[in-house]
Formats: sequence, structure tokens, C-alpha cells
Amino acid sequence: MLLSVRTVGVMGDGRTYDQACALRAVTSTDGMTADFYPFAHEFLGRVATRIISEVRGINRVTYDITSKPPGTIEWE
Repeated sequence: MLLSVRTVGVMGDGRTYDQACALRAVTSTDGMTADFYPFAHEFLGRVATRIISEVRGINRVTYDITSKPPGTIEWE
């Protein structure tokens, strides 16, 4: 999910003011309830590093751990 916020970061020797993105992965058996998928921290770190390094304009990656309810599976 590309978030509608921009964040301050540092790349090389300079400051950046770029977009943030959020990752969301859930497990569900009925679609009415869901829990976040417990990825290993090492995996999330590798994914975040690749996104920041390879996707121009992204300088922050978050992982959404909100369950459903109160959140929803999809972002709107």
C-alpha cells in the first residue's frame, strides 16, 4: 500500500522527503476475522531494504499488524 504521507529519511549524505509504503499480510479462514501473518523479522528487514533500495521515491516501509476486527483485510 502506498501511503498518502511523505516521510523524512536519509540516503547517502542527504535528507530525503519521500513516500512511505505499508505491507499487509493476513491469515483468515472465513474472511470475517483475520490475524496478521507473523513473518520473521529478518525476512521483513530484507524486504524493506529491497523496497527502499529498488523503488524510487520510497524511504520508509511499515508492516501492518492490525487484526480484523477492528481493522479490515484491505486498505481503502
